[in-house]
Amino acid sequence: MTLEDIIDIYCAAWSERDPSYRQDLLGRSVTDTVRYTDPETDVTGIAALVDHISGVLARSAGAKIVRTSGIDTHHGAARFAWQMVKADGTVLPEGLDIVWIDEETGKLKTVLGFFGALRRE
Repeated sequence: MTLEDIIDIYCAAWSERDPSYRQDLLGRSVTDTVRYTDPETDVTGIAALVDHISGVLARSAGAKIVRTSGIDTHHGAARFAWQMVKADGTVLPEGLDIVWIDEETGKLKTVLGFFGALRRE
C-alpha cells in the first residue's frame, strides 16, 4: 500500500459509524500503539482512538472527513489537510494533520492534528 492509501484509509475511519469496521480500518492504517493528539484530546492505542472517534461522530451525526490536499513528506513524516463535511453539506474549517510513519510497517505511528486555518501575523 502507498502512503496515500494508508492516509485515505485513516480518513475513512473518521467517517465510519460502525466501531468494529472503524477498528479494522485503523488496524490497516495505524500502529497498535498509535498516539493521536489534537487541541482537545491525547489518546494512545487503536481502542482509545476508536472510542475518541465515536465521541466526535456522536456530536456530528452523518459527518465525514475528506482529505483536501496532497500529501507532503520528508524524513519519515507527512502532512495533509482535511475537512469535516456535515450531513447537510456544511463544511467546517480545514484542519491539518502531521503524521509520523513507522519505518517497518508504513503505518501511521503518531498523528498530530490541528483545527482551522493557520493564523497570520
